Amino acid sequence: MKRRVFLQLAFAMVLQAGFTGCVKGTSIYPEPIKKTHRKPNVILIVSDDHGYADFSYKKIHDYIKTPNLDRFIAEGVQFTNGYATSPICNPSRCGILTGRQQQRWGTFWYGGKGIPENVPTIAEKFRTLGYSTAYIGKLHYGNYNEQPGLRSYPLEHGFDECLCAPPGGRTHYLYHSEDAVKRYGSAGEKMFVKPMTKNGEQLNYEGFLTEKFSSTAQDFISQNRDRPFFLQLAFNAVHNFTFQLPKKYLKKWNLPPYPDLVDGKNYNQWYEQSIWPNLVNGRMYYAAQLYYMDREIGKLLKQLKTLGLDNDTIIVYTSDNGGSTCNCGDNTPLRGTKYTMYEGGIRVPYVMRWPGKIPVGTKQDAMVSGLDIMPTLLAAASGAHELYSDCDGVNILPLAMGQIKTVRNILHWDGGWQWAIRQGRWKLKTIVDKKRAVQVRKLQHTEPGKGIELYDLLADPGEKNNLAKQHPDIVQKLTTLHQQWRRIIGDSHLLNSK
Repeated sequence: MKRRVFLQLAFAMVLQAGFTGCVKGTSIYPEPIKKTHRKPNVILIVSDDHGYADFSYKKIHDYIKTPNLDRFIAEGVQFTNGYATSPICNPSRCGILTGRQQQRWGTFWYGGKGIPENVPTIAEKFRTLGYSTAYIGKLHYGNYNEQPGLRSYPLEHGFDECLCAPPGGRTHYLYHSEDAVKRYGSAGEKMFVKPMTKNGEQLNYEGFLTEKFSSTAQDFISQNRDRPFFLQLAFNAVHNFTFQLPKKYLKKWNLPPYPDLVDGKNYNQWYEQSIWPNLVNGRMYYAAQLYYMDREIGKLLKQLKTLGLDNDTIIVYTSDNGGSTCNCGDNTPLRGTKYTMYEGGIRVPYVMRWPGKIPVGTKQDAMVSGLDIMPTLLAAASGAHELYSDCDGVNILPLAMGQIKTVRNILHWDGGWQWAIRQGRWKLKTIVDKKRAVQVRKLQHTEPGKGIELYDLLADPGEKNNLAKQHPDIVQKLTTLHQQWRRIIGDSHLLNSK
């Protein structure tokens, strides 16, 4: 009883200070869930640039077809205020994999340092629990340092098996082979057609990558049906270039083929014509890619039922950041897109499903983060707080189960040249480097904003009314809180360790 009172008092002090989510070891939860006869299987599905509006159940666009994700959402809990740790993939994926703020080791924007040697990953923690682990899909944790033998390659941070696309932010949907490299010539580097790797060895593959990732994931599940497993499935869908679809699927969607880059010297010109607003049929290419990713997720869900594993498997679905203008994603009713600190850049689809444990068809409006995925899944597997006490994220399983109503009152984002903070209903975002904002505005066809902006998200979720001038006291308060957070992050022992 004394310990519980102490923890409650400690949490109250943390809330008052405004640092919830970055103070290590803080717990506000009921007793850990009781263990079942077997540890649950765990699947983490991370899509790429999935727009907040782009689900068919939302009935915003009749051409968006996501029946399997719709059913998945209806069978679990949807976190309507689920956030990525960054509006771009590289930093965000680091946060998911480690449960820690990626800024602690200097990863604010592209070109980060990957996964530090002394930061344990979710896979390494699951392996200590006796789980089989596999990573299947796109890699992008740092400055192209995801090569076999290096820390950011899955086999070097806790995964027993992996099938990985070539390192980098983009992944070709159809071609990954030495033959493709020869065929593309000077354009090959820009088209990301290098061979994949499987368990550290080169793999030549030409075919629809979404289906390859799915079938490999299903093989792993089948092979590990009799022991607990952790699977991270990272689709490259629906990242650009979504027009890279098999001919039979283009025909089915009545879409014309679109040419890849031919000459590497003309990349900038080709790229500009291959993204919004210049790409004809861009939105429909995107919808088709989303449909086929959804179809493969449906196959995986069906397999779990066929093998009798459905009730013993907890699944999380999320995206690495908000939908991208370039990819023709839609974030309605949110403002902004990938690359920006508006809600459309950082608020993402975030769903958890665990039959018999998590109430079906529920919504939670409390703020949750990609940082919370690691501690939550580890808590589901073992209930041992010490297993994730070093995380910046928190265990949101009690929230998913409806046992509590909130887990934090504050979240921070920092990309170096722009930052944001949300405390309760208030959201402050600031552009620090105007030149970087101009570059994003020009190259990515999105508006990152200007100067200081303050929004009341409860009254104005679309961030239409900047209240910074009306509430200078709130601007100052949130600015001070973020500066304090930056000092904590910057003083982290991780930055000074080998």
